[in-house]
Amino acid sequence: MTGFVGHRRVVTVALVVRNYEEAISWYVGKLGFLLIEDVDLGGGKRWVTVAPADGQGARLLLAEAADDVQTSRIGNQTGGRVFLFLETDDFVRDHAAMLEKGVEFREAPRHEAYGTVAVFADLHGNLWDLIEPKR
Repeated sequence: MTGFVGHRRVVTVALVVRNYEEAISWYVGKLGFLLIEDVDLGGGKRWVTVAPADGQGARLLLAEAADDVQTSRIGNQTGGRVFLFLETDDFVRDHAAMLEKGVEFREAPRHEAYGTVAVFADLHGNLWDLIEPKR
């Protein structure tokens, strides 16, 4: 492919949420993410990003729904498919910690050719994989 030179990466993924404070509380309290930015943009809008505590991977932009169309997408941004993948270096540790904090897993952990994985739901029902890849 021509025309693209240099380093590029996806750094932020927007996630439509019902309420900023509720979403911040869930991602920080249940998944142990850090609140990276919370900037008032005026008019009730904020730039709120969270990310895993080790700073690896993309950030989530918690985007509060602004109208009925956006509200209708909360919890189902991908038509019921797994939306996001939270990679860990210790599945057993993180699975146990998440269960202790009340994260809802939709299945028991399973071992696949690519690693250990289990599907969980976030506060709005978006599906995630907790995954420890095979090394």
